[in-house]
Amino acid sequence: MSRLKACFERLSAESKKALIPYVMTGDPQPEVTLPLMHAMVESGATIIELGAPFSDPMADGPVIQAAAERSLEHHTSLHDVFDVARKFRQKDDQTPIVLMGYLNPIEVMGYEAFAKQAVESGIDGVITVDMPPEEAEDYIAALKQYQIDPIFLIAPTTTEERMQKIAAVASGFVYYVSLKGVTGAATLDVAGVVERVSLIRKYIDLPIGVGFGISNAQAAASVSGCADAVVVGSAIVNRMAAQKDTKSEQTTIIVRDVTELLDSMRKAMDSE
Repeated sequence: MSRLKACFERLSAESKKALIPYVMTGDPQPEVTLPLMHAMVESGATIIELGAPFSDPMADGPVIQAAAERSLEHHTSLHDVFDVARKFRQKDDQTPIVLMGYLNPIEVMGYEAFAKQAVESGIDGVITVDMPPEEAEDYIAALKQYQIDPIFLIAPTTTEERMQKIAAVASGFVYYVSLKGVTGAATLDVAGVVERVSLIRKYIDLPIGVGFGISNAQAAASVSGCADAVVVGSAIVNRMAAQKDTKSEQTTIIVRDVTELLDSMRKAMDSE
């Protein structure tokens, strides 16, 4: 059984929902990522979404675009993402890791080589933002050959017909983008999310994660009432970007600030 499937089954048995924080590999410094991942788990994260930087992140807003730029200043590559995941697995063999990135670096590496290195590093699922399911046959085959879950995005504008296409190829969970536009948007319509998640469940028999616009404990708790997972990205990256202390102090302060947010979200979600 995959780590993702086992994670969601365990949470369901405990009547809990997954909390999925996002961290951009190598931001703001390469040495921050690994200790932050472990600290996130200690603060209640159940799945880690590990970003791979890309020079043209079209689905991301200014906050995560800036994180990618900071990461790329350190020449962070897919190999570095794999290396962080591999080191994380030395201490944590249970928490699922989902790699989130864009197709171009994967195509440069080659689908099978990418999937092989991903599974060997301990990655469980991949969100490839700009790979539509209609064009993903060879890519999905490579991932599934190595038991990696292909995770697809569903937007507010996704048709019911397309949901059925996604249902045929996705595994692990699906990621509902709760807002039109890019990451970091601020207005979250909880009633709209509830309605849309209910529609998705008619066609897709997988856990549903909801992200975009979730920036505080109240929003996380509200969304967890209808979804199986809450994804938190820009709110975390904002806290990291606000840290201006010296390089030697960055990791300590960032871990404190991010885990403070996750602690509050976990408590609010569990109290629902």
